[in-house]
Amino acid sequence: MSCNTQQENKASHLKLWYQQPAKSGTLSNAAIVKRNDLEWLKALPIGNGSLGAMVYGDVNNEHIQLNEETMWSGGPSDNDNLEAFSALSDIRNLLFEGKYKEATTLTKQTQICKGAGTGLGKGANVPFGCFQTLGDLWLDFDSTGSFENYHRELDLDEAVVRVSYSQNGVNYKREYFVSYPDQALVVKLTANKPQSISFKSTLTRPELYQTKSTENELVMQGALSNGSGGKGLEYIARLSAKNKNGTLNFNNGFLEVKKADEVVLYLTASTNYKLSYPDFTGRLYEEISAKNLEDVQQKAYESVLVSHVNDYQKYYKRVQLKLTSSLDTIPTDLRLKTFKSNNKKSDLHLVELLYQYGRYLLISSSRPGTLPANLQGIWANELQTPWNGDYHTDVNVQMNYWPSEVANLGEMHLPLFSLMEMLQKPGAKTAKVHYNANGWVVHPVTNVWGFTAPGERSDWGMHVGAGAWLTTHIMEHYYFTLNEDFLKSKFPVLKGATQFYLDWLIPDPKTKKLISGPSVSPENKFIAPDGSMSKICMAPAHDQQVIWQLFQNYIDACNALGIQDDFLNEVQQAQQQLQGPQIGADGRLLEWNEAFEEIEKGHRHISHLYALHPGFQIDLKETPELANAARNSLDYRIKHGGGHTGWSSAWLINQYARLGEGGLAENSLKTLLSKKISPNLFGQHPPFQIDANFGATAGISEMLLQSHTNEIRLLPALPVSWKSGEVKGLCTKGGFVVDLKWEAGELIQAQVHSKKGGVAALSYKDNVINLETKAGETIQVPL
Repeated sequence: MSCNTQQENKASHLKLWYQQPAKSGTLSNAAIVKRNDLEWLKALPIGNGSLGAMVYGDVNNEHIQLNEETMWSGGPSDNDNLEAFSALSDIRNLLFEGKYKEATTLTKQTQICKGAGTGLGKGANVPFGCFQTLGDLWLDFDSTGSFENYHRELDLDEAVVRVSYSQNGVNYKREYFVSYPDQALVVKLTANKPQSISFKSTLTRPELYQTKSTENELVMQGALSNGSGGKGLEYIARLSAKNKNGTLNFNNGFLEVKKADEVVLYLTASTNYKLSYPDFTGRLYEEISAKNLEDVQQKAYESVLVSHVNDYQKYYKRVQLKLTSSLDTIPTDLRLKTFKSNNKKSDLHLVELLYQYGRYLLISSSRPGTLPANLQGIWANELQTPWNGDYHTDVNVQMNYWPSEVANLGEMHLPLFSLMEMLQKPGAKTAKVHYNANGWVVHPVTNVWGFTAPGERSDWGMHVGAGAWLTTHIMEHYYFTLNEDFLKSKFPVLKGATQFYLDWLIPDPKTKKLISGPSVSPENKFIAPDGSMSKICMAPAHDQQVIWQLFQNYIDACNALGIQDDFLNEVQQAQQQLQGPQIGADGRLLEWNEAFEEIEKGHRHISHLYALHPGFQIDLKETPELANAARNSLDYRIKHGGGHTGWSSAWLINQYARLGEGGLAENSLKTLLSKKISPNLFGQHPPFQIDANFGATAGISEMLLQSHTNEIRLLPALPVSWKSGEVKGLCTKGGFVVDLKWEAGELIQAQVHSKKGGVAALSYKDNVINLETKAGETIQVPL
């Protein structure tokens, strides 16, 4: 359900805005521009899920850094270790005997992947591969000297970047956007005096490219390395232009414009990658980019812009968050700088901005039919992107999608499910080779080529809970939409993951409880009883929790689809036999199956608290003792320096929100804003990782509305500083859309729209209202 609001004046739109450009290189030194320049973190992102761009906004030498979602080096490779299964029982026995040092040694020898693997984060030149920049679009203007009245903005309401300035008595304007309907980057350049626009343009890339000109376009084309000395993925980018007056020519790999009144640039790109399987033989990708370019050029600019805005706003406009009525009179970089130097005093507009920016980034980096948002969304300016720009499955890619359902962007969730479907076949092979198990498995990292083996180092690569964690998203989408057709289509993926863990679990020799292992608690380590430093263990709490969640999801899916069979009975029995969460003598939730001492007490991961968030095995009301133990664990982590990365600060927002601690959730949000946010509001690990942005948006949503249990909690973790405000369009499990308004910290208005009908159990403070609804009905809640 979209919120019914009148079209606002553009002046009231949420914007990131600046009074200076991000400094760029020039066309003449394009080949040696520093790829990880801090100025890139001042450029503004635009995208449509498949094509992305970072706009610098430089006056004399404009630089637009480009990305295409499938620009991956490397290729399919077999990294499964044939020695793994034969050593599995020996490793388990060593761990049961307390011989952690020997177990770790044997794990390193037999369980990790074969071959170059992920290259320890250096995948650009090995088969695992790396998400890479598509290249750069340069506009070298025929102008020099100073300029004034400079303004650069990203309008979140319209997904358009605008630049304006005055130079030599002329007022210039530029507009940039990436259209989903037209699959093109579009740039419009105008001036208030005729014959004022002259520039030279080309496309470049740090390596493996050739740019040539035809009669009416520039074409940049090449093939990436497959990591084994051969040719990998092929790509193409095309640039064309339309001018009003003046001249426009394509020559020697350049576009030259002289004395035009107006110019519109169009850029399209494509590769020969297919999500379901790599296709290195066909040439269809060249035709796709050519057709997209031809089609968009035939339309009037205003038509293309309106189509883009309408398509984007059908998602973005669904949710409104208003915490302050004050006007935004401070440039974003200065606002952020002031916040950081002002002892983290609350800035409600900055909260609004960060919240909707997360939604903007998700719409811009994940659309139905595209690849999921990776570690950097779709924005990466290097050949060797940090951590390969891959899909880390021990929290990061999952965090990317935490806001998708509650923040009313369920369609953006779909690419994650497509990735899981693609992983089934290689994951089934890994499951059989490594564990002699049915179903499918994936470990802590994966890529677009279907990598499912453990990483090449046992200290982090032996996280085996990723498949369980990933597939919980399938049911999360169902819980919110109640879409049975969707659930039926994804049920095989869910069942395959369940089959694997049912086979992988074994009884603990002492307790007879079903436990997992050998595995790790991502990515933490401990001092073992034999004095060694270890990560490898049996029954880490994280494994046990994600498996419990998966089994519960599978049971719920079967109930929803009317499935009753022997396999379901096995799952139900296994869930009851799992080693559940345990509380240590110090009152903290145990991270491992024993009270081991952590090596890093303020570790960035809080994986053993998965059951509190994003899972629902632990709840403040339903399991208060476990919730208190989780709270003790959180406090302990922070006391010892935890939450020191952007994404871990964002996770803390969500965790404290689930505990009803609005003040502590806000403190974690303030930590993120003060320490781990770039001038363009990109989150920092550091370096840039987009999960912090998505995690923050999810966390703010959790502070205002929760539905992880059988009730819908209204304003469950409202900070004191958020005295008055309103939010419209948040979604809950059961197919409900909720609007809330509060004053002086008290809820004064609530409205529920029911998509599917049924009972909405609304909880506010100590009161619960059971609201009977019909499909399509909107009800004002009696307070």
